[in-house]
Amino acid sequence: MKLHELTIHEARKLLDKKEITSKELTQGIFDRINDVEEKVGAFITVSQELAMEQAEKADKEIVAGNVTALTGIPLGIKDLICTKGIRTTCASKILEAFVPQYDATVMKKLNAAGAITAGKLNMDEFAMGSSNENSSFKPVHNPWNLDYIPGGSSGGSAASVAADMCPASLGSDTGGSIRQPASHCGVVGIKPTYGRVSRYGLVAFASSLDQIGPLTKDVTDSAIMMNAISGHDAKDSTSVPRDVPDYTKALENAGLKGIKIGIPKEYKSKEGLDPAVSETVGNAVKTIENLGAETVEISLPHTDYAVAAYYVIAPAEASSNLARFDGVKYGFRDKTQSDLLKMYKNTRSKGFGPEVQRRIILGTYALSAGYYDAYYRKASQVRSLIMSDFRNAFESCDVILSPVAPTPAFKIGEKSDDPLTMYLSDIFTLSANLAGIPGMSLPCGFSPDGLPIGLQIMGNHFDEGTMLKVAYNFEQATDFHMKRATL
Repeated sequence: MKLHELTIHEARKLLDKKEITSKELTQGIFDRINDVEEKVGAFITVSQELAMEQAEKADKEIVAGNVTALTGIPLGIKDLICTKGIRTTCASKILEAFVPQYDATVMKKLNAAGAITAGKLNMDEFAMGSSNENSSFKPVHNPWNLDYIPGGSSGGSAASVAADMCPASLGSDTGGSIRQPASHCGVVGIKPTYGRVSRYGLVAFASSLDQIGPLTKDVTDSAIMMNAISGHDAKDSTSVPRDVPDYTKALENAGLKGIKIGIPKEYKSKEGLDPAVSETVGNAVKTIENLGAETVEISLPHTDYAVAAYYVIAPAEASSNLARFDGVKYGFRDKTQSDLLKMYKNTRSKGFGPEVQRRIILGTYALSAGYYDAYYRKASQVRSLIMSDFRNAFESCDVILSPVAPTPAFKIGEKSDDPLTMYLSDIFTLSANLAGIPGMSLPCGFSPDGLPIGLQIMGNHFDEGTMLKVAYNFEQATDFHMKRATL
């Protein structure tokens, strides 16, 4: 096996046995990036010089015996997570030259664990999109078929792992932005419970929905990454002061006897659900039943209102969060205007792409006087009902299974002129963000065209352990995670 093909836990064994060095592993990753980046477009910034310095330091720590699960492991970081000294663009022209003066909390944790930063990964601008076509720099291509989208907004995070350009990466998930690209690229992606992972240093899209999480080649690596990034942070007022279990202890290949699986009746005949997705996910459910789990039908009665509620709440919060990008404090500034208001207008018109502008306008409208009660307040009330739906559902099951996306990946450009159809790509994922519960995608099969399809597992608040247990047992009973894209 080539160095760039290793998982985190495979690389860890070789590093600890001194069969390879972190410098060799890191150089192997950059060799791979040099080979395929032009085809995939997963990176916005490659930080090779810094990474090699970190690798040299990691090798010394390994010799000294100061080792964590991530010491000497190169990782890719979604380009909306602040990295001190490495530019953080959010894939937007307005932040094209922005270099943070501090590290996000997750970066401090990864650096303390001895991980290597390979670079910053491409994404939909300010995390707004489901296809990674909204990047201001370049689109990301799906490693399984370069004519297809990788999913979004963490498209670079998913594609980089699927293309073996890094063993694992960090993404963010506001309405499915980790799980949907993980599904389309055939990797494992986790959106943790809201408040489980610090958002300090994450450039905000929708603050009540955003959550940082890992994308990896298998479930074991996801548990390792969750151990590293989880925990309370006083710098994030929404971070929950709750002990973090060792997630790797949930990885027991002992079957699923006693586990109850909820199957939402509202998802079974969803309009627009591709037959290949329905069949593949159905087969995955049967496999999980064969492992000893019991399936029960559950109801999430307010499912049909989730997309509408989300696309009021998320743009409203985006409108508020992105108001700070005015050309005065930092970032791009239009210097052709001497009039202050015209400078604001021109800066934001030139700096933001069309999808970001669309959501700012929608959100500003929803929050405006006379419309707040009709839109934002009503959407917030629907959100409370959706949270109640999940609370009731988890009284009769341990985890909930569903598709991740209604279709496999689609061709680049296929839905660019139809924002509403694009928004419906998140129909199965965004309810978890509205409810704040954890969710994950793991590979469960392929479409007739050979494109990956993911199974979504959703758990109760702070019960990522059960979610990982189900995922690990399914993974060990199948070989989908072992199939790699060939570029």
